[in-house]
Amino acid sequence: MHDDLRFLEKVSPIIDGKTYSIPPPTLCPDCRAQRRYAFRNERNIYKGTCNFSGKTIVSAYSPDKPYRVYESDIWWSDKWDPLATGKSFTTSEPFFKQMDALIRETPLVNLLNFGGENSEYVLNAGYNKDCYMLFCASYNERCLHSYWTQNSVSCIDCLGLRKCERCYECLDCLRCFDLQYSQNCVGCTSGAYLWDCMGCTNCVGCTNLRNKSNCWLNKQLTSEEFAKRLKQFQASAKEQNTMGMAFREKKSAAIHPWSNQRMNEVCTGDYIYESNNCRYCFDTRQSENCSYCQHAADMKDSADITYIGLPGELLYECNNLGLGAYHCLFSSYGYGMKESLYCYNCHFCESCFGCVSLHRKKHCILNKQYSEQEYNDLVPKIIEHMRKTGEYGEFFPASISPFGYNETVASEYFPLGKKEAKSQGFVWSEYESPTPHVDRVIPAEQLPATIDQIPDDITNWAIECEATRKPFRIVRQELDFYRDLKLPVPHLHPDERHLRRMALRNPRKLWNRKCAKCNEPIATSYSSDRPETILCEKCYLNAVY
Repeated sequence: MHDDLRFLEKVSPIIDGKTYSIPPPTLCPDCRAQRRYAFRNERNIYKGTCNFSGKTIVSAYSPDKPYRVYESDIWWSDKWDPLATGKSFTTSEPFFKQMDALIRETPLVNLLNFGGENSEYVLNAGYNKDCYMLFCASYNERCLHSYWTQNSVSCIDCLGLRKCERCYECLDCLRCFDLQYSQNCVGCTSGAYLWDCMGCTNCVGCTNLRNKSNCWLNKQLTSEEFAKRLKQFQASAKEQNTMGMAFREKKSAAIHPWSNQRMNEVCTGDYIYESNNCRYCFDTRQSENCSYCQHAADMKDSADITYIGLPGELLYECNNLGLGAYHCLFSSYGYGMKESLYCYNCHFCESCFGCVSLHRKKHCILNKQYSEQEYNDLVPKIIEHMRKTGEYGEFFPASISPFGYNETVASEYFPLGKKEAKSQGFVWSEYESPTPHVDRVIPAEQLPATIDQIPDDITNWAIECEATRKPFRIVRQELDFYRDLKLPVPHLHPDERHLRRMALRNPRKLWNRKCAKCNEPIATSYSSDRPETILCEKCYLNAVY
């Protein structure tokens, strides 16, 4: 707690030489994260209309919402003036109420999707080519239905990949090629059903292996024996189902590291790589002196941040900032932003307070332009007003989020029903996308058993998910991938497949346990009542090497 208070003093804004101290948070770290998550629609995109051109667009905002939405090319252009909705600050009502009005009146960009090529249906992404239904991802090519995937090629239904190629249904893998149904692997090639393997080639159904080849359920085979087993395996859907069940049992019985970490110093959390002094962080890499962070990359001296970095420094209670963001507080969606507070969807701005949809502006308050001295005179008055209303030091309230709780990543990490969510002040979306027009609807369980029997015109059908009964479609690029890898057409809706992948990861929470071998205390994302064998770093490394 003492370190947290020192950090708040370090990042407290300084206006005209005076420090305006940030008060301690009123919510625990998990509840603060939940509030930020409620502003993150990561995987829901809709058909809508650009309020500037009237053109049909793909949008992160469902068409029933009361917001003005512009297509990206127009939003970034000089064809409109975001200062036109500027408002004068008033002490007659809470600051967040004034922000809510500004968000409702100022045009929002339809998608955060920049620098892409033939990748219209992607969200919170950049520099992707020939990609479809890709989320929170960048620098990928020919990737579909994947989440948090970077620098990868020809991967489908994956999560947390970096520098991978031709992977299917894989999670948290690095530099892997031609891998299927695998998790937490590094540098593996031509395998399936692998867990916690490194440097392995031609392996199936294996766990905890290092630099092995031609292994089947952790048993060493000759290359000829392996090739024969693999041919039989690929030709039989029954054998593949049997392998899936056997692999789940084997994974449960394997040794598990206290945390997924590589090349770190003094870090607690999970999925942390190449970082130093990161505390209670998850999915964080190349970061230093950070705490309570999720999905942070190349971050320094920051806390309570979500999906941020490349790079970022001195950030607190922010969501989706990066590309050089510096000393920003209580803001959501903004690239290259500096010395700014309480901004939403502002990019490459400096010294702005309470602004919406600005780009390349300076000394603006509530989308109104001020001189530097006017800005320095007014901001302290707003902070003082926010102290009186209890708003200063808090992230935006969930009640002004442009998204329904059930549309956001908050519903994945903190599941709530409609009634419970609304009782806690969250927004709820009632919108349902219309059923697509198709030639035929087929229940998934009636699909042919093998990919060779799937007709070309399946791309004109709707497949009814066997778990949720929601219809979904297969696109041509996807069908070609399944045929190339001899994979069956999926029977589950993409949303259901995503949720099942997410369920394979541990929660973003730490428990105090003891190493199953040496009895040393450890902080781990495996709860105390889980049956897996959890080892501390030393014992785990001794066991796998």
